[in-house]
Amino acid sequence: MTDRGSTVAPVGAHGVGAGSSLQRLALLLSRMWAWLFLGLMVLFFVVAVPLSTGGSVDFLTVRNSQNILVAIVPVLLLGLGQTFVLIAAGIDLSVGWMMSLASVLSALALRDSYNAGAALPVAVLAGLAAALLGACVVGFVNGWIIARLKVPAFIVTLGTSFILRGVAYLMSDNSTVIGLPAGVRAYGNDALAYYIPGASGGVYLLHRPEVAGDLLRHMEIVFPYPVLATAFVVGVAMFLLHRTQFGRHTYAIGGSMDAAVRSGIPVDAHVIKVYMLSASTAGIAGFLSTLRYTAGSAVIGDSLLMSSIAAVIIGGVSMFGGAGTVIGTVIGALIIAVLTTGLVMLNVDAFWQFIVVGAVVIIAVLIDQSRDLVMGKQRKGASL
Repeated sequence: MTDRGSTVAPVGAHGVGAGSSLQRLALLLSRMWAWLFLGLMVLFFVVAVPLSTGGSVDFLTVRNSQNILVAIVPVLLLGLGQTFVLIAAGIDLSVGWMMSLASVLSALALRDSYNAGAALPVAVLAGLAAALLGACVVGFVNGWIIARLKVPAFIVTLGTSFILRGVAYLMSDNSTVIGLPAGVRAYGNDALAYYIPGASGGVYLLHRPEVAGDLLRHMEIVFPYPVLATAFVVGVAMFLLHRTQFGRHTYAIGGSMDAAVRSGIPVDAHVIKVYMLSASTAGIAGFLSTLRYTAGSAVIGDSLLMSSIAAVIIGGVSMFGGAGTVIGTVIGALIIAVLTTGLVMLNVDAFWQFIVVGAVVIIAVLIDQSRDLVMGKQRKGASL
């Protein structure tokens, strides 16, 4: 395993100046390529969408931007936990079905507690607690088997994904969990603000205006509550990874597990916590999907695993461990959402969307490897 935790000495300080500027430029571009790609992609769709629709549709609108933000919520939440796991040189293939099980658990807990007489906010909290509790149990089992029994993470989480799939079907009786109180829809679909353009419109904060007809069709929803909840989770993840000992230990384990053990880091306990964190963000994604659709689905996260891993890789998290950022995962999720949204608006067939996203993932891995090559050359030059 590559040791990414070593300090890189300035090449020029050791007299190796030839090519060092180009190496630094290549390293900078490899770190910033996702931002550049996102900007160029948005610019392309801003120009291409109106041209392809005869000017009847614009890409940069309030409604389209909010649709993109809503679309990235589950992918980003799954990707946040996956970010910690991959940085620690692991993999979690169970997050998609963990999201599905959490959706079922939260729907059942919410419905049953409300029917038992609990107030709606209390019932919603019960649904969140059920989703997180179930996720923590699954994450603990995954982490314990991987850390203590030394079973490869790929095998453990693959097996867990099948188990979660079966449990989700059993608990939902192989159907959608319905019968939730109607007020739940507001938690998953209302927003911080509403905007109605025109002379009779305006901005409404924390209040959904009672409108109909043309005003309803033109009303724009700004920052839905699931987007705000996801932004909060992103903030917590950024603090945890980049400002705490937990984050430093995550990087250290991914950079070199042997070195982490020798330095006194409780590697086994930390790995268990990382997998519990990954399952928990998937649990939150399942809970938010229950609020959004006012139902629990045993298949809601089935198709999101690959998209979440793609977002993490595109965002610069290394498959070899020891490198990556939370903001990179956010950018990766945005790239996938903008790309798929733009291609849909250009009436591109769905299978081309998979091809393009797959190509972008391969490019991201190649860029990651080129960054390793550049850093390796810098270390070699620094040691001469």
